[in-house]
Amino acid sequence: MTQPPNLPRLRDFVLNLAGLLDATDEEARVLEAGGALLKDLVSHDDWLPEEYAVPDPARYRQYLLHCDSLQRFSVVSFVWGPGQATPVHDHTVWGLVGVLRGAELSQAYEVAPGRLTPIGKAHRLSPGEVEAVSPTVGDVHQVANAHDDRTSVSIHVYGANIGAVSRHTFGPKGEPKTFISGYSNTHVPNLWDASQKTAS
Repeated sequence: MTQPPNLPRLRDFVLNLAGLLDATDEEARVLEAGGALLKDLVSHDDWLPEEYAVPDPARYRQYLLHCDSLQRFSVVSFVWGPGQATPVHDHTVWGLVGVLRGAELSQAYEVAPGRLTPIGKAHRLSPGEVEAVSPTVGDVHQVANAHDDRTSVSIHVYGANIGAVSRHTFGPKGEPKTFISGYSNTHVPNLWDASQKTAS
């Protein structure tokens, strides 16, 4: 019999991140302390309900797991089928990316009038690893599943309701195109049923 997901892990993460944002709005502190919280979350693969880890054969999926009631942050699972990748894009808000299953390749870019230039080489993120993005620390990148033969899953945290944020993809000459990502799901996990006791 399949064990039920250990949702208290996600609930604790949400509560701790909300507490951090209650205490500070300094981005550097949020990225450092929030990154440590996310690293702990993605170091355990026993909490994500399987319905939020289902790939699509055509493109990656973005499932909303939680949105703060004040929309100060959102938590999503990105699910990558074999070989799938995003376009080059920005976020316009701070973000944290942590790999839960599989692996991702992340390539940073610089956008300038008439050109789109890779910054260094793509780097690989493995389970338990976390990186930050923001207009301050670097906000334009492309992410891809590092595997051609299996699904990868990452957990992203953003400083807004990311599915409703107006952002940009970038063409080969840096030409921007506005998009709003939305979400792949219409309901979120019930983190608040404290009557459900799950061993952690």
